[in-house]
Amino acid sequence: MRSWTSRSASSTAPREIGFETAQTADEIETAVSDALAAKATHISLKDDKGRRFIVPVASLAYVEVGSEESRRIGFFA
Repeated sequence: MRSWTSRSASSTAPREIGFETAQTADEIETAVSDALAAKATHISLKDDKGRRFIVPVASLAYVEVGSEESRRIGFFA
């Protein structure tokens, strides 16, 4: 399973939200862009554990999508 690390920050919250998701970078970008273009009030993103993060669009400061990571199995030095 591949996952992406995503972070976003709210201009009204004291800290950023960080989570891993199975959504692709393009899916996250599309969801954020569509919410902004539609002037939606909230955006919903889901992590790879099934949790949902609902963030007010008006308070989004930024969204960062990290690099894709493969799950590692075994011992690594």
